[in-house]
Parts: sequence; C-alpha cells; structure tokens
Amino acid sequence: MPSTRLPSAAGCVLHEAGQDWDAVRVPRQTGLAAIVVLGPGCGAVIEASGRNVLYFFVARGTADHWDVENTRALGKGSSVTIPPLRRREGPGPHWRTCPADNGLLTDATALRAALKDAFGPRLGEGQAG
Repeated sequence: MPSTRLPSAAGCVLHEAGQDWDAVRVPRQTGLAAIVVLGPGCGAVIEASGRNVLYFFVARGTADHWDVENTRALGKGSSVTIPPLRRREGPGPHWRTCPADNGLLTDATALRAALKDAFGPRLGEGQAG
C-alpha cells in the first residue's frame, strides 16, 4: 500500500481507494455468506464491526461500473480504514480474511455472482408465468 496513509492511535490507517484497489462495502450477513460462496477465491476482507459491514478488495476501476444492489463500490475519492495485519478480531476494524491467506483482491465477477447467491432470489425472479 502506498505511503499516503494516515495512522491512528489504534494502529489503523486510512487508505484512499482507487489507487491500488477499489473496495466493495457489503452488509455483514450478506458478506459472510459471500465469503463462503467464494471459498478459496475470496481475497482479503475487512470487517468494520461497529458499522456492521464488510469490505472486499477488487481491482482498481471496478467502482466505475459496479451496480450490485445493497452494496457500495468505493473508488477514487473514497477511503477505507485498514487495520494492522495482526488484528483479526474486534472491537473496531479487523481482518475477516487476511491478505496473506489468499491475496488482497477478489475477482469482481466472482464477487458479483457470490453476492447474488448470498442475497438470494428477488421477488418474482424465476417464477413461471
């Protein structure tokens, strides 16, 4: 990660998205289900326990065309609080899946499919008329 970090007293750093990666913010329960669906294809994930959300890291530029309901893509102009690598549980931001486990990035197409599975079918989807 580049040197444009702002450290906190807790050892976290505020890092701007859109430089090395973009991030996708997902509701916690949906994100946990997506991690299971992705399996070994899941990259690093941060849990912001106080905000009840997970952040998945995806390739830079993904935020420009991300359109998955109930999620928010963070690109240039957004920031993510990055905890120290050793922090694997809260309180506060911590690694749900560490970068060293499977790399930092999750494939955006795979994440999109996993989120669709995790959110489940929408009302009226798949019903024969």
